[in-house]
Amino acid sequence: MSALSHQTERADRRASSLGLEITLGTAIFGLFVLIALAAPLLAPYDPHAFSGRPLERPSVAHLLGTNDAGQDILSELIYGARISLAVGLGAALGTVALGLLVGAVAGYAGGLLDTLLMRVVDVMLALPRLPLLILLAAFLGSGLVQTMGIISLLFWPATARVIRAQVQTVRQRGYVKMARNFGGGSGYVLRRHILPAIVPLIAFGLVAAAGRAVAMEAGLAFLGLGDPTAKSWGLMMRFALNLPGLLLTDRWLWWLLPPGLCITLLILALTYLGIGLEGRLHPGLKR
Repeated sequence: MSALSHQTERADRRASSLGLEITLGTAIFGLFVLIALAAPLLAPYDPHAFSGRPLERPSVAHLLGTNDAGQDILSELIYGARISLAVGLGAALGTVALGLLVGAVAGYAGGLLDTLLMRVVDVMLALPRLPLLILLAAFLGSGLVQTMGIISLLFWPATARVIRAQVQTVRQRGYVKMARNFGGGSGYVLRRHILPAIVPLIAFGLVAAAGRAVAMEAGLAFLGLGDPTAKSWGLMMRFALNLPGLLLTDRWLWWLLPPGLCITLLILALTYLGIGLEGRLHPGLKR
């Protein structure tokens, strides 16, 4: 009895921890979503407007000061949430859509088609992604759509492999076999029986892909491969570090640090959501 109660207590603590992670991640992520939606109301200035003198210190008129062009840093920070969330959502949808298409087809069809698709996945996973990411960004251009497309094209294979394994498992269940024996076509079985069973896995994939996309977009913008007209957090950090002697003064506290903290908090929120969802979706982790 003592061993059983000890296991039950550990399970309860684990469930409580997962609930806290999901709650905390949802709260932080929801805050960023609200900031992005209400950006025109919250931002004191147009982020592209030259609203002050260059490199003004924080004041009542400019709570985080101005950059080297005289643009309000707080306004850039608020509108930057829109860029990160848009790229994160768009790239996550693209990544999961490609992974779902390849993984579901491979897992359900099996045979030669499964082998061919998985070899493509293996090749994609073996390729060095960072050099390819930089190369494609330089070749295809610096727009936000291109950024979302590049991230989707490079990061779908891992999602495809996980979905394939789950589809293979669901395909062996009795009700799926029965539907196929009664004449259910592949499209019908996939749509009515297999896809609903892997919806939680798709949700987890979206959260994980969104966090990765936010980091990739910030990195590309920081390297100068992002959209130069989009006021993203990565671009703000790039412009801040371009200022000679930035770290020798206190300007980094109100120009470099805030976008870095925003990127960290948004990725942390998505990571908490991912950990919580993974713990809820995989019984082995609960045990």
